[in-house]
Amino acid sequence: MHIVTGGAGFIGSNLARALADRGHDDIVVVDDLEDGHKFVNISDLPIADYLDKDDFLEMLVSDKGFSAGISAVFHQGACSETTEWNGRYMMKNNYTYSQRLLHFCLQHSVPFIYASSAAVYGGAKTFVEDPLFENPLNVYGYSKLQFDRYVRRVASKPESQVVGLRYFNVYGPCEQHKGSMASVAFHLHNQVMEDGEARLFAGNDGYGDGEQLRDFVYVDDVCDVNLWFLDNPGVSGVFNTGSGSAQSFNDVANAVIKWHGKGKICYIPFPDHLKGAYQSFTQADLTQLRAAGCGLEFRPVEKGVKDYLDQLCNHQTP
Repeated sequence: MHIVTGGAGFIGSNLARALADRGHDDIVVVDDLEDGHKFVNISDLPIADYLDKDDFLEMLVSDKGFSAGISAVFHQGACSETTEWNGRYMMKNNYTYSQRLLHFCLQHSVPFIYASSAAVYGGAKTFVEDPLFENPLNVYGYSKLQFDRYVRRVASKPESQVVGLRYFNVYGPCEQHKGSMASVAFHLHNQVMEDGEARLFAGNDGYGDGEQLRDFVYVDDVCDVNLWFLDNPGVSGVFNTGSGSAQSFNDVANAVIKWHGKGKICYIPFPDHLKGAYQSFTQADLTQLRAAGCGLEFRPVEKGVKDYLDQLCNHQTP
């Protein structure tokens, strides 16, 4: 079995699809479908089974031979809302749950590939997998960083594979359920369709209007990185997963406008509540990923947005 936690979510469902496209017929999706809208992300996938996240954890604890059939665990499940400030809830979902999965995989020598986040870097200007540059701005980023720290402590030289992937600004199909947390490409697409305007934040923190820079990475490229590690079980560690090239929000807006063949950019005042708690610049340093042997190339925003909107408009979901 290939287990994908958070498998009905954005990155998880795309990863499950990538596994299915490889011919795997043993995919088990683990998720919490209290938000039933996510079902559309997996409704057409030939998965072997679906398990609630709490039921899955109980099965691991009781075991009863369950572990013998697991080939790998892709742990994508988490509360990813950067505006959530309930620290107790965040740590229970993102830290404690992850700890239990990690120890199960270490005990049974099951490859464990999990989602970390570039949010661990906070307002840093250097994005290298080193404690010197880790300073989260919110409790979500802290929950991810604390688990990375835990992995470094208890699995610094694991006998079986343990990989943390620090995702940067991921965008692509199957994110519609995320609401305000969906990518800027998704929101700009809807805005241009509705009223012909792509709305971006005005300048802040020394950046011009719409010139804040992020490392935008297409979800298919993120899935390819996950599968590369699956194919290379001897490689462990915590790695940045981004394009390695920062591009502006204006670049994203212009790519959306070009795809639609219409529209204009409109700048809105930068929100007061985000000042001091906003990453104005991110860019993955891929040195360690490349040193591990992963030579995958990442598409720029101009190509990624086109690929995304081509899929989005050819496969509209409710």
